[in-house]
Amino acid sequence: MKNHSSILNTPIFLVAAALLAAGATARSADMPTLKDAYKDHFYVGVAINRTIETGAAVRADNVNRAIGQVEKDTALVKEQFNQIVPENDLKWALTQPREGPDGYDFAAADAFVNFGMSNHMYIVGHTLVWHGQTPNWVFQGTNLPPGTTNVATPAPDTTTNAAGTNGPGGRRGGRGFGRGGFSGPRASREELLQRMHDHIQTVVGRYKGKIKVWDVVNEALADGGTNTLRDSLWTQIIGPDFIAKAFEYAHEADPDAILRYNDYSLENPGKRQKLIKLIKSLQEQHVPVMAIGSQTHVSVSSPSFEQEDKALTEIETLGLPIHITEFDVNSAQSGQRGTGADVANNAATTQGGLVSDADKRLADAYAGLFRAFVKHDKFVKVVTFWGVNDGVSWRAQGRPLLFDANDKPKPAFEAVIRAATAQQ
Repeated sequence: MKNHSSILNTPIFLVAAALLAAGATARSADMPTLKDAYKDHFYVGVAINRTIETGAAVRADNVNRAIGQVEKDTALVKEQFNQIVPENDLKWALTQPREGPDGYDFAAADAFVNFGMSNHMYIVGHTLVWHGQTPNWVFQGTNLPPGTTNVATPAPDTTTNAAGTNGPGGRRGGRGFGRGGFSGPRASREELLQRMHDHIQTVVGRYKGKIKVWDVVNEALADGGTNTLRDSLWTQIIGPDFIAKAFEYAHEADPDAILRYNDYSLENPGKRQKLIKLIKSLQEQHVPVMAIGSQTHVSVSSPSFEQEDKALTEIETLGLPIHITEFDVNSAQSGQRGTGADVANNAATTQGGLVSDADKRLADAYAGLFRAFVKHDKFVKVVTFWGVNDGVSWRAQGRPLLFDANDKPKPAFEAVIRAATAQQ
């Protein structure tokens, strides 16, 4: 991504400083865009929802935007970003809500990819294997769970890819198996591996050469305790090698795609050590893990520049590119104590109103984080915001993004632009 052109000049920063001091909300014509400011460092991307993908005021991803708002959101995406990822429309529950080769629905995913191709953007796919937003049928079979002798037949799976798939807990969640609750007869290891293989081959193969990066496995690490892996049905039925198998299948489907492992709370030293242990084990097995995705759902309180600098330094020991994948900075009072991304806990992290002096603290937090990203740009190759503005954010009440619900830049936007050359 590096080139030898100069990206910014002093007069631009003088304008930026003047705008910030005046509390301006409109971007100056002289202000560089995010993608231009960081063109010598990394891609600057954004997660988009179905309204932007289709250019229509559809009810999707818990977003209810009038067509005029959709048009402004879309214009902002095209203006500021050079990389996109879908919030939901490539997750299993959306692409294959029903079992079998006739159970796929690619209408929304096709619209996403076509949007990226027509706007010459770097396209990322999210996500192939996750314990959330996976339909119940994927795990169903005839084998009783360990330690049981009689289990009632589970209710029919009602997961669909309709616009309202996401439940009220947050835009990253949804129906189908997610955080638990599936207790019916299970598929065998062989059945589940076959379903995983067929799904990955079909989805990745459909977009071969178009989607450049895939989140192959998402959030497989345990949050606490001594276990490295989360106790998901993937682990219970297949075993810990489900991760290696997923990467192998994805590599078979598109040998040129960059395959990413993606997780949250990597700012936490304990979680980060689990990541390093997992990836080193996969590397020893020659599993084609090609990049690390750090979601970076953080707050205005932490991590500091120094903490993020340390986290990136330790992750770099794996020798892989680092992608900041779901970036936002929570300003809600209840969201200042953690860096988690669990959908079930989302409502609790956006309560209590905003912290005091929220705009300034948000700007300071973003400036420090981007300074760290620039310092580590030999490894940091992608920085992706999880939503284009506060109005469509999964943590809308925490006002976590650079643009407000009306697509107006906040002081944090100017702070991020200045951080491109560490001019504070």
